[in-house]
Amino acid sequence: MMRAIGVIRKSRRERISREEFEELLRSAGYEVVAILEQNREEHPKYNIGKGKLEELKELVRELQPDKVIFANKLTPSQAYNLWKELRVEIIDKWQLVLEIFERRAHSKEAKLQVELASLQYEVPLVKEAIRRIKLGDRAGFKGMGEYQTQQYLKHIRYRMGKIRKELERVKADREVKRKRREEVGFILLALAGYTNAGKSTLLNTLAGEEIEARDQMFTTLDTTTRRFKLGGKRVLVTDTVGFIDGLPPFIVEAFHSTLEEIVKADIVLLVLDVSEPWPEIRRKFLASLNVLRELKALDKPMVVVLNKRDLTSEEDVKDKAERIIEIVEERGINVSRVVSISAKFGQLEELYGALEEVVLTLPKYGAFEITVREPEKVPQVMALINAIGEVLSVEYGEETKIEAYIQTGMIKELTRLGVEIKRLNQPHQ
Repeated sequence: MMRAIGVIRKSRRERISREEFEELLRSAGYEVVAILEQNREEHPKYNIGKGKLEELKELVRELQPDKVIFANKLTPSQAYNLWKELRVEIIDKWQLVLEIFERRAHSKEAKLQVELASLQYEVPLVKEAIRRIKLGDRAGFKGMGEYQTQQYLKHIRYRMGKIRKELERVKADREVKRKRREEVGFILLALAGYTNAGKSTLLNTLAGEEIEARDQMFTTLDTTTRRFKLGGKRVLVTDTVGFIDGLPPFIVEAFHSTLEEIVKADIVLLVLDVSEPWPEIRRKFLASLNVLRELKALDKPMVVVLNKRDLTSEEDVKDKAERIIEIVEERGINVSRVVSISAKFGQLEELYGALEEVVLTLPKYGAFEITVREPEKVPQVMALINAIGEVLSVEYGEETKIEAYIQTGMIKELTRLGVEIKRLNQPHQ
């Protein structure tokens, strides 16, 4: 097991959770031999102050770690200056996240996304190495000379272009599948939220599956879509990569084809771990909203799902739900409902109830009067309506008149049965 010293610099601008950083280190497989903390604004040359750097040097000499890992984002210049002083590999939080991603990526798409993010991260490091070589510093990048470093930069850019083209093809294929799913009457849900909130467990419970769901960060990198029934309605739910505070643009861009599932969904389920202390829930909720804002997905109907209610009291869940609602109202966010569940124990009643309500407010639904003139077709028409909407009233006679909420994309399927369909201006209550 690789040994690491962790470094955390906190300031007014950067409020870093030590617990989360240590969890990241463990998730990446490191033995944490020491954590060094400092409260100060960023030092332009070393990120930490010179006094703390001397303390870090002593720790490195004493503990002989394989890496020193910063919880703060390092500039290429800071990473290089630190390496010159410490002579041990230096990485920051986002390189650490990429190491975890690399371990967890299984599908071809996930592997491509991780590679693209890693290459994007390397570009400024290589550029810094070229700049230093030209200034007379012979260290190069990973021991390479100027010519090799220049060639490596060209290779990175070529490879990034190739990966982007491959991911565009994946995106196009997914778009075709998504349209087909909508045509056959599926409602599309996307699970979003902070890493380790329990999204994969929720997907398993909804769909009756056993997809890998561990109590660790970033278990899910591969996009997973499964079906389940909501009443009679056909629903597809997709699990997406977990968010993390300050998710940088290069990771958002690399995983855009996966995160786009959130943008294209009919409803977003934003999952939070309600058993955590309120300051952590608030931080993670706001971080998740920031990612959704960046994806331009905040206008989607959203249900906030407070998971793991089995780990705390009913009173605590109620208090936290009220606080979430306060934030939602203050910021004018489009949240349809805030519900509490236990995905682990299958306690999803509130979620099912909320989804039944929200589904019928979607633009793809409308109120229609369906007239069936052939009595033998009534059972078939009723079964189809129940699968794609909700029957409001039925009037039997020589002609059967059914008032119902149905998906507009399914009108063709109903007309094939020889029925007459007329839109109503009746709002759903």
